[in-house]
Amino acid sequence: MTVLRIVANLKTDEPEAARTFYGTLLGLDVVMDHGWIITFGAETSMKPQLSIAHEGGSGSQVPDISIEVDNVDDVHAAARAAGFTILYPLTDEPWGVRRFYVRDPLGKVVNILGHLSG
Repeated sequence: MTVLRIVANLKTDEPEAARTFYGTLLGLDVVMDHGWIITFGAETSMKPQLSIAHEGGSGSQVPDISIEVDNVDDVHAAARAAGFTILYPLTDEPWGVRRFYVRDPLGKVVNILGHLSG
């Protein structure tokens, strides 16, 4: 048996509210839209992962979802410019990631991260 995909399902009464955050800010494409569910995706290939945690690291809360990007600084600047609430500041963590937490329009805590080089 091989896991082929892991999908995060974020509950909301207004799926349309996610378009600006996940579509515009993060550049994901709408790959399915049935009105009651909108699925965002990208053409990149990734390994399935599932994290189980009792804290988010560095004493932070456990985020609802983590999204790795190629330039966390650009996404941070765009999130601030768009008026999204930053819950955890842009930080270089001792385990080799640069990240921040932002609240999406659904009220979810999203960990936006990039791996530090070197």
